[in-house]
Amino acid sequence: MTTATAAERPVRKGAPALAGAPRRPGRIRRAGLPYLLLLPALLLELLVHLVPMVIGVLMSFKELTQFFIRDWGTAPWNGLANYSVSVDFDAPVGEALLHSFLVTLAFTLLSVALCWLLGTAAAVFMQDTFAGRGLLRALFLVPYALPVYTAVITWVFMFQHDNGLVNHVLHDQLHLTDQPSFWLIGDNSFYALLVVSVWKGWPFAFLIVTAGLQNIARELYEAAALDGAGLWQQVRRITLPSLRPVNQVLVLVLFLWTFNDFNTPYVLFGKAAPEAADLISVHIYQASFVTWNFGTGSAMSVLLLLFLLAVTGVYLAVTSRGRRTADA
Repeated sequence: MTTATAAERPVRKGAPALAGAPRRPGRIRRAGLPYLLLLPALLLELLVHLVPMVIGVLMSFKELTQFFIRDWGTAPWNGLANYSVSVDFDAPVGEALLHSFLVTLAFTLLSVALCWLLGTAAAVFMQDTFAGRGLLRALFLVPYALPVYTAVITWVFMFQHDNGLVNHVLHDQLHLTDQPSFWLIGDNSFYALLVVSVWKGWPFAFLIVTAGLQNIARELYEAAALDGAGLWQQVRRITLPSLRPVNQVLVLVLFLWTFNDFNTPYVLFGKAAPEAADLISVHIYQASFVTWNFGTGSAMSVLLLLFLLAVTGVYLAVTSRGRRTADA
């Protein structure tokens, strides 16, 4: 009775391949199919983001004014002159940019802090089961779900001096002010912008923190309650340490979004934002599309990009070091 060799033996369907056997072309094609399907989206991302970024960097080195809009490639090479003008804080252009940067920084820090505080407090409050919790959660997410333009335009009407809802409540009903306030001009414009930013931004923090709270075991709170820990002690000793990875990402995303926010101040104030609410995004827009000095505006944009990259790198380095220290 003869025994069939390995080459003559039939291969059963689904049997594992022998060690050292060459991979089949079909298996290689199946392994590369996901990357092939992702290729159009990757190319589109590069086209939408990378190409304009490279063009913007090139524009920052040119003397690109309204005289070269028709053919910006013929604009003379300006070297680092646009950057020198932007960072010369003794000159009008640099001084205005520095003021806009400081206003944006103060606005971003306050907005991010309030969004995180309100979102975390609401998420902790909504952890307990009570009647109407689902409806209240849906109402909390309404500002985040509304289109930005619809929400901000509504706030524009509410901040009107003569017939706005804000002045009607504060002055006519509560009598907290001596006279109706101008909210969209002057120093009050900063607070109006801050209110709108927090109103439409805190539901995102609420959503992220709520998702993070689902990973905390309820037994920890029950054990802490048996040991006599109150609500504040539970939040301080259990909730906040457990949410540290979530909060690290949340704060960074909120900072980048708020610092780069253009839609909110543009819809709220128009092309000419008040000096107290002159965010750097609107300032760069004015430097580019109002004064028609695209070279200087591009240089300001590149400086903003470098600042955000530096802040992101430092923040990630500090938070990752703190995480390693806490885990050690």
